[in-house]
Amino acid sequence: MSLFEQINDDLKAAMKAREKQKLEALRNIKKVMLEAKTAAGGHSELTDADAIKIIAKLAKQGTDSAAIYKEQGRPELYDEEMAQVEVYEKYLPVKMSDEEMTAIVKSIVEKTGASSMKDMGKVMGIASKELAGKAEGADIAAKVKELLS
Repeated sequence: MSLFEQINDDLKAAMKAREKQKLEALRNIKKVMLEAKTAAGGHSELTDADAIKIIAKLAKQGTDSAAIYKEQGRPELYDEEMAQVEVYEKYLPVKMSDEEMTAIVKSIVEKTGASSMKDMGKVMGIASKELAGKAEGADIAAKVKELLS
């Protein structure tokens, strides 16, 4: 079962159970996925990798919005946003630990023969593809910089 189908099934279950927060988050995921499927140049089928990218983007946007709400003293909006982020995170792969990321980035550095910061772009290209959905881009970049300097 694809991630898109899983979200559809969970959407129906949330409707039946009358889970407002979960329903709203799942509808948002489905809306963005449908937009991606019908966008110019898009494919009629959405791969799980594409779906994970979409959900990760929604989770990051939600976390950023929640931080702004917290800054502005709006706890009700913060709680609402974080509840949606929790739903998004259930569909994302488990984030890898720092040790796991270090090991993978080290192996990429060795494979590419990178030795200085000049080679960062080469390493980042491979690392970003390999670690997509498992680690944040900023964390990957920091780890690559640390290993190359």
